[in-house]
Amino acid sequence: MVAEVVPKTEQTQAKRRHLTRSQRRTVTFYTMVSPWLIGFILLGVFPLIVGVLTSFTNYDGLNFDSYKWVGFGNYTRGIFDDPDVIFSLKRTVVWGMLNLPLWLIISFSLAMILNQNVKGRGLFRTVFYLPSLIPITAAVTAWRIILERNFGMLNYLISQIAGEPVAIGWLSDYAMPGMTMIAVWGGLGAGMVIFLAGLQGIPTALLEAAHIDGANTWQSFRHVTLPLMTPVIFFQLILGLIGAFQQLNLPLVLTRVGITTASVPPRPIYLYMIHTYQQIFVSGRFGYGTALLWLLFVGVLLLTGIVFWTQKYWVYYDSPGGDS
Repeated sequence: MVAEVVPKTEQTQAKRRHLTRSQRRTVTFYTMVSPWLIGFILLGVFPLIVGVLTSFTNYDGLNFDSYKWVGFGNYTRGIFDDPDVIFSLKRTVVWGMLNLPLWLIISFSLAMILNQNVKGRGLFRTVFYLPSLIPITAAVTAWRIILERNFGMLNYLISQIAGEPVAIGWLSDYAMPGMTMIAVWGGLGAGMVIFLAGLQGIPTALLEAAHIDGANTWQSFRHVTLPLMTPVIFFQLILGLIGAFQQLNLPLVLTRVGITTASVPPRPIYLYMIHTYQQIFVSGRFGYGTALLWLLFVGVLLLTGIVFWTQKYWVYYDSPGGDS
């Protein structure tokens, strides 16, 4: 007697019938997320592992003949033996302390102004948001015309006010304030939109109750608006803090002298990421540069953790499970 051969499709359907409802849901879920999961592993996890391993080697990006394992040598060199690491880190801290408070205060103030119920506020919101959409190369090109030492519009304006010619090097000696102006101008739109979303989430009943109790505009802002906006301020602070330590494009483009040739940024804006860029793409020290990136990651992680720890003292969460 010849055994009947069951087609594969029928076997598959029989197996599916034996799966429980929970198992079928699990199979469906992983089938649907598998494209993203494969991409995440190939483009996220795998490069991360390679980056960690590279930081323990002397890899130069090209030759494998002299490739060797150096252990924590790159890390100890970055911490103890490279003075430019400490210098660039200090300049990055100065950059963050100068740029971040200005950006937070000005964008929050703009959001407060544009949150008023006045005619044409939609137009002004659009105008203030437009700089965030301009590519960094175009923005820097325009700002270089304004900040140029000898023929810049800003120095010309200062000369008219002072009554004598001035030639302030906004792109050299005073490159830090010059770069701060560009960064704050370009980031106001994004910060303003997030602050606007937070302001529009504040219940008007609370502001009306404060007004009925006799609170003036400042008192309403101090005791109602500001406490309820602290979660948004905290969110913006974390994003701005991380972004400050990752700043690379702005000083790099600001000091570009040609289409394919870029000079080293002046020392006032020689930030940590600039030094890392120089080590990897100019000097060919891929292993050492990757180690510098991991040192930055650990440092920013610790700093962010400290900021998260402080939130219990100044961030107000209007929820049963939140801190107040």
